[in-house]
Amino acid sequence: MRPTVSATRTGRLLAATLSSLLLLTACSSSKGGTSGTGSNTPVQGGTLTAAVDTEPVSWDIHASTQDVTAEIQRQVFDSLVSQDAQGKFHPWLATKWEVAADYKSYTFHLRDDVTFSDGTKLDASAVKANFDHIVAKSTKSLYAASLLGPYTGTQVVDAHTAKVTFSKPFAPFLQAAGTTYLGLYSPKALAANAGKLAAGGPADVGSGPFVFSSYTKGQSAVLTRNPKYDWGPATAKHTGPAYLDKLVIRFLPTASVRAGALTSGQVQVAKAIPPQNVTTVKATPGLSLISRQAPGGNYNLWLNGSIAPLDDQRVRQAIQRGIDIGQDVKTVTFGQYPRAWSPISPTTPDYDKSLEGSWPYDPKLSAKLLDEAGWTGRDAQGYRTKNGKRLTVNWPLLSIQATREGRDVLAQAIQADLKKIGVEVKHPSLDLGTYNTEVYGGKANFVDLSWPRFSPDVLWLFLNSGSAPAKGGINATFVKDADLDKWTDEGRATLDEKVHADVYTKVQQRAVDLALVVPLYTQVSLVGESAKVKGLTFNASNWLTYYDVWLDSK
Repeated sequence: MRPTVSATRTGRLLAATLSSLLLLTACSSSKGGTSGTGSNTPVQGGTLTAAVDTEPVSWDIHASTQDVTAEIQRQVFDSLVSQDAQGKFHPWLATKWEVAADYKSYTFHLRDDVTFSDGTKLDASAVKANFDHIVAKSTKSLYAASLLGPYTGTQVVDAHTAKVTFSKPFAPFLQAAGTTYLGLYSPKALAANAGKLAAGGPADVGSGPFVFSSYTKGQSAVLTRNPKYDWGPATAKHTGPAYLDKLVIRFLPTASVRAGALTSGQVQVAKAIPPQNVTTVKATPGLSLISRQAPGGNYNLWLNGSIAPLDDQRVRQAIQRGIDIGQDVKTVTFGQYPRAWSPISPTTPDYDKSLEGSWPYDPKLSAKLLDEAGWTGRDAQGYRTKNGKRLTVNWPLLSIQATREGRDVLAQAIQADLKKIGVEVKHPSLDLGTYNTEVYGGKANFVDLSWPRFSPDVLWLFLNSGSAPAKGGINATFVKDADLDKWTDEGRATLDEKVHADVYTKVQQRAVDLALVVPLYTQVSLVGESAKVKGLTFNASNWLTYYDVWLDSK
């Protein structure tokens, strides 16, 4: 039998790697810090209404790739472990765990007092049912399946002991196991309503502090307090049921409407405050703003290097250096979001700061590279041509995400920049089905993605050939690079700090050098809140959590 690494030791190893970086996280408030409970005594009751800018396409936490799904559903679904702001792991549904020395198995000892909201008891078979559901082909999971990595199965050791095994060393698993995407449904709900989970509402049964009561498409989702909840994560500020009676999430994609709902008192919390409204929110009596840079993948353009014209590295580099990213981002976000230099954000462990300033805007270099690539002609509209064919790239837009963070306006700026160097960018708005066919079928030249995750292993998802869309992954570069595969595989096989610092630095640099990515900006959560809201915090994934929130009636 192989020796094991205790949960405590594993937490120390990860914390040593992660804590120093997360302490640098940009986290601010117009009141001088993140929202807290202050000196008042929490009280139970009331309804909190929060506004978000994006409505989930799918509510199924195992199938959805959207962070908005994970954030809202975090209130409904619990996970095996929880992670604090310093990267340490703490008990949640699992009271303790052992990690094999080779990182190929994790044994979780479960609480014996947890009940899903449909009355089903949590046991080891529920863990197995959920993880097996994630990897099942019928689930069509992209992100959650990738978080399970080389999963081979879950063994029910006894009623409250589950052993999760992998075919290869998989060191990032504990971090993944703490995300909503690997949260646990009631096995009864999985068996009876697997086909209905995407629709949301009462079919989505978890063990969390809130119950998903109803969903009205295009309007709102309603979550109500779970009165029996008594198994919150060790990172929470209190035990027992949530303080709020009800949490209403309103979908307000129009920035001005969302900001207006906050300033008029229609909502008490508003996510994605438009950068141009930050000053107004801060100046409004009774309101404050909290902000935090997101860990994980920046908002990036990923370049498909497998099809023309981007199969030529010179063309990719010309595009990368032909976008005035700093000015575009500053203009569109009113200086609230920092321009990105790496595919991962500065608050992500093993971020490579040396990339900052290393590939500035250089349209003259872009012109030279395109000339070398043979795109020397010009048509009547000023676009470059070769052999009579215009230099055109296709960048599909998921219609439901069009206005998020002003990305539609930023896209127009990028199109204008690239037109100056002779590159035509087509940016059609598509429905989800057509979008997935284009993007994950390898037919798109550009894909824009951002993936919050408090782990540099997100680079494996973006750049390892094992994460190819044909295999259920999200590597939209469609490039198999031996070095990127080797380094990202090495990174997920260990928690050794020196190895991580080495391989993840090289991965970031090579991705930029090959021009497989054009990092655009680091996402910043800009959240407006009423002074009546107490206890609102971000978790390690940069999502708001409402379990500890209460309303001050004064």
